[in-house]
Amino acid sequence: MSKYLLDKFLFTVDRDPDLVERYREDPAGTVEWWEREMANKLLNCIDAERSTWLAFTDEERRALREHDHVTLFRMGAHPFLTLTLFIAMFERDHGPLEYQQAYGRAMAEAGIALPYPDIAT
Repeated sequence: MSKYLLDKFLFTVDRDPDLVERYREDPAGTVEWWEREMANKLLNCIDAERSTWLAFTDEERRALREHDHVTLFRMGAHPFLTLTLFIAMFERDHGPLEYQQAYGRAMAEAGIALPYPDIAT
């Protein structure tokens, strides 16, 4: 399991409105494409410079495909990255602050309370 790779996915998708929509509409396809094309691309480098070893675990892929922010949090994904991305994807389907409150309730119902997992970056 790689907190780095989870956070990299959440960060890069959240920063591109087209990827946000793609992830909202086709999460499995987006996760598969991103892992194949982007996971091993080094930040701030030319395309020819890539790593070869980074990949999601089956559990990470499932959580990303299912938009399961509780499981992502338990795996160590940074909560601000999941929250901002999921707000971009789902807030439009809810009233003011309704999605954020549902996000918090899901965390509380899952028994997530302080101390939080390590969210150091």
